[in-house]
Amino acid sequence: MKSLRLYAKYLRIHFLSGLQYKGWFLMTVQVLFTVITDPLGIILLFSRFGRIGAWSAEKVFLVYALALTSFGLAESFARGLDYFPWRMIRSGDFDRLLLRPRSLLVQAAGSFFHIHRLNRPFGGLVAVIWCLYALEFKATGLNVLVIVLALTGGFLTYTGVFILTSGLAFFTIRSLDWIYIFTNASYQVAKCPVDYLPRALRHMFTFFMPMLVISYYPAAAVCGWGQPYWKGLLAFPAGLAFSLFAALIWRVGVRHYQSTGS
Repeated sequence: MKSLRLYAKYLRIHFLSGLQYKGWFLMTVQVLFTVITDPLGIILLFSRFGRIGAWSAEKVFLVYALALTSFGLAESFARGLDYFPWRMIRSGDFDRLLLRPRSLLVQAAGSFFHIHRLNRPFGGLVAVIWCLYALEFKATGLNVLVIVLALTGGFLTYTGVFILTSGLAFFTIRSLDWIYIFTNASYQVAKCPVDYLPRALRHMFTFFMPMLVISYYPAAAVCGWGQPYWKGLLAFPAGLAFSLFAALIWRVGVRHYQSTGS
């Protein structure tokens, strides 16, 4: 609980400091414009060709929106871990965190927060609600639970990616460009219907980084696309397992860290 209170204080301080910047509203509008225009390719594709096999625009959008919202939540509330490799390791600022008697992971995660990043999860959530309405979603207790667990598991999954990047940075001393395959690139992959994804990508985003587990399977379960509910409920345990694996890499990295004064 102490760590959660500390993390909340970090976010509050960053939020208030962000409001002091007079251009924060323009940055918010810029990110919102990007979020709105990003899926235009899908809209134009389906408006020209109609359905792609059994996939309608609403189906593709729902899977994409679940992945986008999950990524947006992690990007908003664990932004410090995304900046960690070059803001903490290369500069030596991680030494300051070691002197404080608080969780290193919480301090790193709460070191940055940008108001305008909230547009991504907000826009994604609006898209999720619209798609569910268009697909005649039945708001039963089980269906709502599946969607909530999907977003929670997705947040844990993408937060785990940021933690994994930070843990590996202890050995590489810099950020890893290939890790973007599992962040920005992974939710972009969700624009492609699962049936048409190459097998290698389906396996990678199911068994290693569970992006499809937190987006496609929950959507398929609640909308009746031929997937059982138990697969939809796997989103939370899959996200938790991935984040715990990433936390293990982080702990190993911290043990091997050598101070800038060493």
